[in-house]
Amino acid sequence: QVQLVESGGGSVQAGGSLRLSCAASGTIFSINNMGWYRQAPGKQRELVAEITRGGSTNYADSVKGRFTISRDNAKNTVYLQMNSLKPEDTAVYYCNADIIQKSWSRSVNWGQGTQVTVSS
Repeated sequence: QVQLVESGGGSVQAGGSLRLSCAASGTIFSINNMGWYRQAPGKQRELVAEITRGGSTNYADSVKGRFTISRDNAKNTVYLQMNSLKPEDTAVYYCNADIIQKSWSRSVNWGQGTQVTVSS
């Protein structure tokens, strides 16, 4: 079994920073893409940023230049550094990982979500 555990959410004023972490654990053989998504009240879940195992990244236009995604393959962990936060960044943030388990089964896994609230 695989589990993704997020941490680092919270409340911050506009212009502030937060760093999210997501650690994968369990019977993991390898992790392909990892990413962060967010869902604001009344809106669909959307991609924020994603990173390949080799370190190539992709960002939503709304966060380019403000957010940075990174990962530590040895720790099976993905991070999201969020700077210059805006009220519109307020949402529940979910991490996502494409995992190959030691049983050779492959699955896309989600964390439980962490709330980020940015006040003006």
